[in-house]
Amino acid sequence: MYLALLVIFLQCSGVYTQERVFTFNSVEIRAKPSVKVKNGAPMSIICHADISKSASFHLQHNITIFKDGKLVYMIVSDKGIARYEVPIARSSDTGEYECTVKADGKTKSSNLLQVWVTGMTKPILTAEKREVLEGEVVKLHCELPEEVPPLLFLFRKIKVNSTPKEKYVFEAHRNFSTVEFSVEEGDNILQFDCFGKRYVKHINIELESSEPSNRTLVTVKEPFIKPSLIIKSTSNITEGDRIEFECSTVVARMRDIEIILQKNKTILNSVRDEKLLKYSAVATLEDSGEYLCKVEQGRASKTTKLNVVVAELFPKPILSASVSKLDENKELTLSCSISGFQKANFSILRRNSNGDILLKNSRNLTMRVNVNDTGSYICKAEVKRIAKESKPVRISVYAPVSKPTLSVVNGLPEVVLGKPLRLICRLMMGTPPITFTFYKGNEVKKVVINDTYATFLDENIRQNDKRGYKCDARNNHSSGVKTSNILNITVIVPIQNVSLGSIPYGEVEDGSETVFLCSVEEGSWPIHFKIFKTTDHDTLLYEKTESTDRIVWHKETMSRQDTGTYYCMVSNRAKVNVKSHPITINVILASWQKGVIAAFVLILIAGAITLTAWWFLCKKKKAKGSSMEMSRSALATNSTNEKLARQHNDGDYYSGSGYIEDGENHMKSSDENKDSTENRHSRIQGHPDAT
Repeated sequence: MYLALLVIFLQCSGVYTQERVFTFNSVEIRAKPSVKVKNGAPMSIICHADISKSASFHLQHNITIFKDGKLVYMIVSDKGIARYEVPIARSSDTGEYECTVKADGKTKSSNLLQVWVTGMTKPILTAEKREVLEGEVVKLHCELPEEVPPLLFLFRKIKVNSTPKEKYVFEAHRNFSTVEFSVEEGDNILQFDCFGKRYVKHINIELESSEPSNRTLVTVKEPFIKPSLIIKSTSNITEGDRIEFECSTVVARMRDIEIILQKNKTILNSVRDEKLLKYSAVATLEDSGEYLCKVEQGRASKTTKLNVVVAELFPKPILSASVSKLDENKELTLSCSISGFQKANFSILRRNSNGDILLKNSRNLTMRVNVNDTGSYICKAEVKRIAKESKPVRISVYAPVSKPTLSVVNGLPEVVLGKPLRLICRLMMGTPPITFTFYKGNEVKKVVINDTYATFLDENIRQNDKRGYKCDARNNHSSGVKTSNILNITVIVPIQNVSLGSIPYGEVEDGSETVFLCSVEEGSWPIHFKIFKTTDHDTLLYEKTESTDRIVWHKETMSRQDTGTYYCMVSNRAKVNVKSHPITINVILASWQKGVIAAFVLILIAGAITLTAWWFLCKKKKAKGSSMEMSRSALATNSTNEKLARQHNDGDYYSGSGYIEDGENHMKSSDENKDSTENRHSRIQGHPDAT
């Protein structure tokens, strides 16, 4: 029975499972009335899921709608459709829409739908004041109702017959903005409006703009009138006349009013909290030009300009000199004059950084000059309290140049071949500017104009160049040119190709003499030679300075410790160390040392042979004695038996004859061995190599 129930349950479950099968065919999203909607119109976003089922059964749908990835609408329904209503579409509703449907563990999303709401809400503009004074500010407020930030606001200040002034303000978190415009001189009736802008994503990112706001009218009042600038004196102004300026205005209130008189941006006079400014001065030719009167109060400002021409009373004086360049102790005459004008007070001065020095109150000056009189001179002329000065005249007084000295910059009259030679030509005396000329032989190499010295760099040095150097100097003194002594230069040839050799070469007997030869192929004398032996720290063995291209060093006794590598280091005044290739010397045993060693070896060999022979004879002797003893033992036994028999028979007993013979034979063998050893020693000592 239980088995039957189980079969029925499984069949029912299979039927139920088959009845709950479904699949998403598609999920679609669309906008109504279209994907392009006018701002303020209603809009609907509709999401529809197309589902296939195996049978009719109840299925819950979880439908969500997103805009630009953010959730805007969600509903749970047993129908496969959802509608997101936007009663009044705004530009902020522009974007990409997508819907997602979830049902019984399955999820399906639609494609992206781009919706564009065209246009923006008309902005509303208000002004804090409708009537302002020049110098004040107009504060404006622009709002975009029902729009969502971020927003960009454009404010405009509009004047008749003028280009509007614009200000942009970005608001990241507000749908309104405020701004201030200053009211300037000349502003009368002003109009203001504003626009709203926002970035929308429609295919590409675009900047969408609203229609202009309402225009707001602002009336401007003057806090004061444009100032008046006049000259009270005569209209024809000549140098020496007194010139008087008056600048005035009419103000609504006196507080914080300021009047300023300027010429070429230089303030001449100013007053505060007054309506009138006065300024006077003795007119000079430099007073001609444009004058400006400015009235300021707060931010308000008005100006008036006046052009003034001052006639010349007399021209500037002219200073002339009898000569502008002259030798010291010569006479100089300076004269001051005014073209077409004779009656004036003249004075002649010398320019100085601490103030001009008066030389004479006269139109003429004659003096005997020295070098310290070099400088600029002027003359002044005064008529009717008007003083004018001439253009400066430069006077140069020259002392003669001394004989120049030519030397090498580093002090020594020598140069290394291949290196440049720098020469300097100096003067102890002479008024600059001085013209220096350098010669190599009779050839001009360089001309330099300087104050007290000049240098010349010769980069073309040759080994056998015998031409000397000289320089001359001259200035504007009449004495002419002075020439230095001739400077001869020693050309130092650097060391080239150092070699080291030895006699004998390679192998040297212990205790013998070795001769080292270090030589150079090329190099100026004197030459410094050094011979080293290579060790952990190279050891200097010999050094010497010679005016020759080689040295010889005798090392009288060589030892085994002298085995090693040797090299030669050479230098001269070129200060470049040149190293030879190394040579290797091996110290070997002398001939007599070899003889001693050979004799010693022969002695060892002879001793070994003697010991071997002695051992062999001893062994042979021992073997022979054993054999004789065995024979004697047998004879003795027989003899004993015979004697015993004889003793038994004769009654006599005798022994020891065999012992005596053996002793004699032993002594004889020892003597023979001794004679043999003595003869052998006699032969080793007589060997030519014996010690």
